[in-house]
Amino acid sequence: MKRREFIGFIGGAAAAWPLYARAQQPDRMRLIGVLMGYAESDSEAQTQIAAFRGGLQKLGWMEGHNIRIDTRWATPTDAAAMQPFASELVALRPDVILASTTPTTTALLQQTRTIPVVFATVGDPIGSGFVASLPRPGGNVTGFATVEGSLGGKWLELLKEIAPRLNRVAFLLNPATATYAEFYLNTFKAAAASLAVEAVAAPVHDSSEFESVIAAQAREPNSGLIVMPDAFTGAYRVEITSLAARYRLPAIYPWRYFAEVGGLLSYGANLNDNFRRAATYVDRILNGAKPSELPVQMPVKFELVINLKTAKALGLDVPALLQQRADEVIE
Repeated sequence: MKRREFIGFIGGAAAAWPLYARAQQPDRMRLIGVLMGYAESDSEAQTQIAAFRGGLQKLGWMEGHNIRIDTRWATPTDAAAMQPFASELVALRPDVILASTTPTTTALLQQTRTIPVVFATVGDPIGSGFVASLPRPGGNVTGFATVEGSLGGKWLELLKEIAPRLNRVAFLLNPATATYAEFYLNTFKAAAASLAVEAVAAPVHDSSEFESVIAAQAREPNSGLIVMPDAFTGAYRVEITSLAARYRLPAIYPWRYFAEVGGLLSYGANLNDNFRRAATYVDRILNGAKPSELPVQMPVKFELVINLKTAKALGLDVPALLQQRADEVIE
């Protein structure tokens, strides 16, 4: 009997099999390496890795039963530590490695071009040189992107909606870690031109520069701020949102956790969903698929979060329609 016919014959019974039976590998324990681009103490990073583990469990991969997960943590500002951690993971010869961010993916690919690598939250995988194309990655790496080309303009539109008097908006970014910045800046500048807003690039190279950049922007009347989606800005979300509040600068951020720590509003991909989806690619690779055969996928879940407490502190009235469109409104 052909395999396809056999599967059709037992299809009803297969649906009832325990999930772990599908993923069982009786010959050996499978090893998954993980290189996270945040400090281990970062609560959001812990939530992300938990989402990844949860995704694996739903697919039948149980730690201590048929998989072992070996994790390394490297902050986005510590490039020197990232390479040794990447080297350590590669030396373990894992079956597959999860890379959380653009910098961690870069570090891993400098160490191996054979071990499969799945990235969870890369901004621009083509521009970063990770893959040849989205449908055909072509090497040992594939995964899930966070880029959506229109976001640069969308952030500006949302910021103008909540603070309509804005006529000058700066884009905060770290050129060293956000190597894909132009992807967002192009749509940001195009939207700024159509909305009669002055578009300003505001590069920072270290967290010590945040205050001077934000203070300079706040000195200009009717100014606002957009924060680049990046592991660097994410790691310093508390510092950035606190400075924006102190200088009374309306700002929009790329991810939910910025609004949760006091940011005015955020709009962007659901990062936890990307980590859950990354588990599906790790599952497929453990079951024999090659990264070159797995197309890079774009984000499918986006979230708009508004912090009404921050809006009130800034003297801003959030339109009712905007609140209705939000996935969450923080009171």
